[in-house]
Amino acid sequence: MQLRRATTAGAFLLTLTLLTTLTEAHNITRLLAKHPEFSTFNHYLTLTHLAADINDRTTITVCAVDNSAMSALLSKHLSIYSIKNILSLHVLLDYFGAKKLHQITNGTALAATMYQATGSAAGSSGFVNITDLKGGKVGFSPEANDGTFPSHFVKSVEEVPYNISIIQISTLLPNQAAEAPTPAPAELNITGIMSAHGCKVFADTLLANSDAFKTYEGNLNGGLTVFCPMDDALKAFLPKFKNLTAAGKAALLEYHGIPVYQSMSMLKSNNGLTNTLATDGASKFDFTIQNDGQQVTLRTKLVTARITGTLIDEQPVAIYTIDKVLQPKELFKGALTPAPAPAPEKPAHAPKKSKHAPSPVADQEADSPAASPDEDPADQTADDSNGAVRVERMGFGGLVFTSVWLVFSLLLVIYWVISERSIRGCAIHTSHFTSHTLFDNFYPLIFFNSSDPTAEN
Repeated sequence: MQLRRATTAGAFLLTLTLLTTLTEAHNITRLLAKHPEFSTFNHYLTLTHLAADINDRTTITVCAVDNSAMSALLSKHLSIYSIKNILSLHVLLDYFGAKKLHQITNGTALAATMYQATGSAAGSSGFVNITDLKGGKVGFSPEANDGTFPSHFVKSVEEVPYNISIIQISTLLPNQAAEAPTPAPAELNITGIMSAHGCKVFADTLLANSDAFKTYEGNLNGGLTVFCPMDDALKAFLPKFKNLTAAGKAALLEYHGIPVYQSMSMLKSNNGLTNTLATDGASKFDFTIQNDGQQVTLRTKLVTARITGTLIDEQPVAIYTIDKVLQPKELFKGALTPAPAPAPEKPAHAPKKSKHAPSPVADQEADSPAASPDEDPADQTADDSNGAVRVERMGFGGLVFTSVWLVFSLLLVIYWVISERSIRGCAIHTSHFTSHTLFDNFYPLIFFNSSDPTAEN
């Protein structure tokens, strides 16, 4: 009986856990859409891609300002990059509901912001001071202030306890570092950024290839995401790289770039095939973006690489480090299938060479270092065809189905318990099984109980 009760309780708790998980996700755009007075603020959260970053986090507070306060900001004619920095200063990486704001320990708190988390903030300029003032007011100011509070708490807009809180403050927080002009994308030295953060070999190889470097530069303004292999990974791959033709080398370098901006939260939500800078008509040169929780992977037919770090994530450019070199099947077809067994030697006949000129396909396969002794181990180059049957993560539909199944099981258990008690009550007056006998004999099997269901405990 104790086993049955434990099983029932376990099923009930698991059901509640899954149902709670389904309700935890939040969407800042939808939450603010209920309040038209914040429509401009909401629009710029989407335009700067901050909305996706907010949706990807939990335990977060958004300090929203109304349309008139946003008009004052827009009148300064700042770049979209500066506006993103300013708005990210108003996203606190902690939960502050209306009640907590008036119960701050020691009356003051220093909260980190999304602006601080980007690494763009100088020193501690990405922190916000929150102080419970006299008269029931709560003041907000940048961390480095002279004791004044330019903005105050107005009201709570939306609260999902300990998940997301949206509050209104009276005005935007001033911050000279956030408002400072940011370099235009074309002025970014992407190879310098990579060289300084563990991707020097990739940066130097890119600089040495004028065709590939021009392709990267040409996409800076429109949007660019780069996945640069760390130095150790690329050094080990260089023997293969040197065996490629000039066109193959350029294609491999371009294969590590995407012609659109993708923040980390966008990579996590936009799973699936993606084109690259090397994609050109019939030459697909694509790979699959997948994530398992917080880990994002890039899968080709030959290798799976993990994103290990972020070097820069400022629209329209993002640069991430990866732990392996991405290998497209268009250049490394020889690694997809094992080489056929050698035919028996025929001394009387020398091997004949084709009289036809090499086709584009043949030239493309010549790019493959399959003839080189420097092949990858089998576990690194094997086709990941079995990945199709592996569940990377449970989707929304899967959670709903599981929850419904568990609820049904719980109701079945309750029905069985009630029925069993009814049978025991009737046992005083009759020694024959009732219509419940089939159920009583069947259900204990589900819980692996071989005892007589009508026996007393």
